[in-house]
Amino acid sequence: MKRFIDVYCRVLSGLMVLLLALMVILVFGNVVLRYGFNSGLAFSEEVSRWLFVWLTFMGAVVALHEKAHMGLGEVVSALSPKAQRISHLIALVLMLWVTYLILTGSWAQTLINVSNAAPVTGWSQAWFYGVGVFFAISSGLILLVDVWDSLRNFNQPIQPKTLSPAE
Repeated sequence: MKRFIDVYCRVLSGLMVLLLALMVILVFGNVVLRYGFNSGLAFSEEVSRWLFVWLTFMGAVVALHEKAHMGLGEVVSALSPKAQRISHLIALVLMLWVTYLILTGSWAQTLINVSNAAPVTGWSQAWFYGVGVFFAISSGLILLVDVWDSLRNFNQPIQPKTLSPAE
């Protein structure tokens, strides 16, 4: 499962590069058209906004997998190894609970907005709100694997993630 998640996050990273490139092309192209040719692409702002939202949630999934989010490493490292494991498990369970809340809320919003069309593109707003469902499923899977690993390795101390100077 870990290998699947590694490959999945590498694919997401590649998609993030593509989404960012598309955003730059749309916004820059629209600026050139507006100021250079007194024209523009009506859909550019809307599509760029959607791409940005998807890019943000994809980045959050990749950051969760790489354990790149901010943490309380100094506080946790002061605890005993057993207390570190317990606090880590509590944190994972709380994150799973929040992920469940995001899933149920996003699913409800997605269903509500299936028949609502975006003003310019006419695309279903479900694609906009569905990003929360994507995020919740992806992060939930990562968190469940982390819970499993923590339970399996309960008697071993947690290895803190250290950043190299390049990071």
